[in-house]
Amino acid sequence: MTDQDPERPGKTAGAGGEPSAEFLPPLDFSSIVFPLYAQALVKLGIIPDPVSSETGENLELAQRLIDLLDLLKDRTEGNLKPEEEKFLETCLQQLHLGYVEKSKSRS
Repeated sequence: MTDQDPERPGKTAGAGGEPSAEFLPPLDFSSIVFPLYAQALVKLGIIPDPVSSETGENLELAQRLIDLLDLLKDRTEGNLKPEEEKFLETCLQQLHLGYVEKSKSRS
């Protein structure tokens, strides 16, 4: 159940029926993948943290997030639409490459 305002898609009604300022993305497969992907990019030090604007690395946490996406890929195999499968695979390829680059630079 949602309290979504039918006149303003993507906006939810706040107190008094006023739409809230926060955008809610559509509920689809990318809504699961993208937050994990973005967090992994932050932990790889590829993009700055959106909250603190700081860039730092935590390769152990990045590896855990990549492993979660790999697990998701394994568990959803055969059940995704082609575009969902491609999106997940592309995210994983970029993360694997980023992880390898960061790991090499630490050695």
